[in-house]
Amino acid sequence: MKIAMLTNNYRPFVGGVPISVERQAQELVKLGHQVTVFAPMYESDEKEQNERLQKEIQAEDERSPERVIRYHSQKKKMDNGMVYPGIYPAEIFDVFERERFDYIHVHHPMFVGPWALWLGRKYGIPVIYTYHTRYEDYLHYIPCFRTREESTVVKRKAVEWIQKKVIPAYMRWFCNRCDLVLAPSEGMQQMIKGYGVNTPVAVFPTGLDESFFRKNARRAQEIRETCSRGKRHLLVTVSRLEKEKNYGFLLRGIAELERKMGDDFHVLIIGDGSQKAELKVRASILGIRDKVTFAGNIPNDQVKDYLNAADLFLFASKSETQGIVLAEALAAGTPVVAVHAVGSDDIIRNGENGFLTAEREDEWAEKVIETLQEENLERMKSAAFISAGNYRSSRLAIYEEMLYNQCGFRKGDRLYETEEGRRERSAMALR
Repeated sequence: MKIAMLTNNYRPFVGGVPISVERQAQELVKLGHQVTVFAPMYESDEKEQNERLQKEIQAEDERSPERVIRYHSQKKKMDNGMVYPGIYPAEIFDVFERERFDYIHVHHPMFVGPWALWLGRKYGIPVIYTYHTRYEDYLHYIPCFRTREESTVVKRKAVEWIQKKVIPAYMRWFCNRCDLVLAPSEGMQQMIKGYGVNTPVAVFPTGLDESFFRKNARRAQEIRETCSRGKRHLLVTVSRLEKEKNYGFLLRGIAELERKMGDDFHVLIIGDGSQKAELKVRASILGIRDKVTFAGNIPNDQVKDYLNAADLFLFASKSETQGIVLAEALAAGTPVVAVHAVGSDDIIRNGENGFLTAEREDEWAEKVIETLQEENLERMKSAAFISAGNYRSSRLAIYEEMLYNQCGFRKGDRLYETEEGRRERSAMALR
């Protein structure tokens, strides 16, 4: 198969969608398919720095098994570092005029999204869309939709109307013009159907390559000795430092944990973002600045070593569609304590590979303490590693291949499999 993947962001930008696109593309290449990823350009304002950046991006693209074609993006960027794709991506159209693709897999409903629908109609190609993001939780990245304490009641009501009415209506329109929608979790599948989407919706989570299941014990021990600050327990979390990740709750939970447990633990926060400075101030106000290390971004291929080094993974985000980092933590044999939310609820089995709690600091802290008890920790570590087996990229690629074929041969059919059916077919395919 020749597959065109269209995305609004890709490496070197660090985020869940670029990681998902890259892993899917590379696993499909391993199965013998030709995958072309159409991704935006990234530029720096400073000339010499930009030259280095372009060389690094080009070198990485040339080393990768998937073909990457860059299209122009706007100079203006969002607060989190994402670029605004160009209004008219001529580079994409030029390739489609020269080549024939069997499927278009688009990963965003805006910018490249409508163009993917247009290309699908023009060339008679099925369009698959992965619903990666709950866009109603990300409006604050667009300045005109950002509300503050001093914002007028009219503006607040307008933004609320857009979140609850306009975005669901647009997503329903977009999804119903695709031939297949992929939901990263069962919770998201139900949410999408609740929007009134009639297009077939199949559950397809982002997978993990085999490296996440291999442990470098020596490196993990080095990290533990360095990052635990001499404390008995090392706890870790990984995500962008942005509003939607609910770090305010996480820091309050850590303060509550210290009150209940004492100071025999240290928390490593991996990731960067626009809220970093504010979160450091919040940690100081809460009196936990010495309990938390803000480590910044870590190369993605090294994150697993930090997860292996930790006793427990902490999570508070309520805006995830799946939460790739949760699967990564489980593959490292690291139990998770998270807040109940779509995505988290689908991967965490309460009391087995972690705990799910209400958004209450005392309950969350109590579950962290319960997990760290010696009689629970080893049992839950083992269960975490076993449960991560369902997210191996090699298995999921076989399922994705099957979904593409279903989309091509049974276009318009509504008989797409459930999560249970996916696991059964994936297991059969590997026998």
